[in-house]
Amino acid sequence: MKRRAGSGRQTGWSRTTLSFGITVCFAATLTWAAPVGSQSVDSASEQSIKAAYLYKFTDYVEWPSDVLDDPAVPLTIGVLADDVLARELETMTRGRVAHGRSIVVRRVAPRDPLEGMHVLFVGSAGTADLPYLTTAARQYAILVVTESGNALELGSVINFRPMDQRIRFEVSLDSADRSGLKLSARLLAVAVHVEPRQQ
Repeated sequence: MKRRAGSGRQTGWSRTTLSFGITVCFAATLTWAAPVGSQSVDSASEQSIKAAYLYKFTDYVEWPSDVLDDPAVPLTIGVLADDVLARELETMTRGRVAHGRSIVVRRVAPRDPLEGMHVLFVGSAGTADLPYLTTAARQYAILVVTESGNALELGSVINFRPMDQRIRFEVSLDSADRSGLKLSARLLAVAVHVEPRQQ
């Protein structure tokens, strides 16, 4: 039902900075456990950190009531242009729940239908398709998460930014509003930048 709303790589980061990427940047504001299972910090990649963020973002987003009205419907996270992150996310979310429902990870091609998706991650290789994807995603109240420099300008809601050898994120309130999404104040408090709503 449509809504009207408006190659992974190992890094050279140290044990300390990788640990910060998942936990310390949320400390004292969000008590997020790093859902990396038995994976050691030494082997953690940038994409596994982003996968951990993606999974935990779902706890701090409120979708319109009719999007998650059926408790039997799984929460679906689409991944475009990043098979490594998709694999990390599949492993990380296996057996876990979000909003009281199971989690499905779906690999997405640029022109695939987006209906039924709740989160869409677009890897850097998919940046050229962002104007189309963000417009299409708004019809279904999809949280679009990206990792490109100008992604917020292209309609992304949350965009990852590497800063001081950590993975941080920025947020566009205007894009969230256009998608019919409400973001927790606790999430906004730890973003490195929040673009305000347009007047």
